[in-house]
Amino acid sequence: MEKIKATIQKYQNSLFSRANVCGVGMGKKMVRSISSADAPMSIVVLVKKKLPESELRVHDIVPKEINGIPTDVIEVGDIKLQASRTIKYKKVQPGVSIGHYKITAGTLGAVVKDKKTGQLLILSNNHVLANGSNGNDGRAKIGDPILQPGPHDGGTRKDEIGTLYKFVPVHRETVQPACAKAAAAEFWANVLVKMVAPKYVVKVLRRTQTANIVDAALAKPNDPNRLDPTILDIGPVKGVAEAEVGMNIKKSGRTTGVTKGQVKAVNATVQVDMGDGTEAVFADQIIASGMSQGGDSGSLVLDEQNRAVGLLFAGSDKVTILNRIQNVMDKLSITF
Repeated sequence: MEKIKATIQKYQNSLFSRANVCGVGMGKKMVRSISSADAPMSIVVLVKKKLPESELRVHDIVPKEINGIPTDVIEVGDIKLQASRTIKYKKVQPGVSIGHYKITAGTLGAVVKDKKTGQLLILSNNHVLANGSNGNDGRAKIGDPILQPGPHDGGTRKDEIGTLYKFVPVHRETVQPACAKAAAAEFWANVLVKMVAPKYVVKVLRRTQTANIVDAALAKPNDPNRLDPTILDIGPVKGVAEAEVGMNIKKSGRTTGVTKGQVKAVNATVQVDMGDGTEAVFADQIIASGMSQGGDSGSLVLDEQNRAVGLLFAGSDKVTILNRIQNVMDKLSITF
């Protein structure tokens, strides 16, 4: 070990002078990205891109061994600072914190286009951009401020990046009834309850039969030039694909960054806790392995070819739930 340390100390400047080299260390030599228990210790040389020797100048070739110690060249890409996704960005990318001014924070999912006008718009969930509104409850209205970062991450009105442009209403299983008979029943029930239990109230709710298809909304940017459509740490969206069981997927989210998972089920109907004491049913959903946490809502989910397959909106410690991206596109009349 001491010999390897001393050798690295002696030769690291020489290694760093080679094109592409961006790091030097020591570790067990790997074969096809796997190191066995009996693999020899080696000088690990990190390169941005692994190239065949025929494409390198003689000086840039890393020797097979140095001072009798084997070398192991590993491709790592560009090494960058891992920027916080909860700060304010001058150039805003999908994968960072965003939110309606009344919520905590979610994820900017994608930069999309209005199908008719070609206008650039911001895609995320209804519960991120429209406060989970059904359109009649006063939770949000078109033109409301959208902040980057979201309020939980320090966003204030001075951090407004755009305004609420369009949303698909989210219908709960039970809602406040509008009819006079229900209001009268609630009134008299509370008169009776007050006699025996003054601290309690009765609420009469109407059970709905509406199954939701998407939890999706759009924001109109104040300055489209501030938008960078490249998904943070993933890259550009390269089309759309239908999710299939067993498909490998990934996302870039505010809380957990880039995570990977696998599609477990499609055409699913799920009951979702909306976080305000109500539940909502969503049909035609995609169930994936657990790959998200709170604050990742709104993330665009892609396959290995960077094709969009779903919009992340809910999950547990075991699974993540996605809207089918085609449903999102149809409901909001958008394209990538």
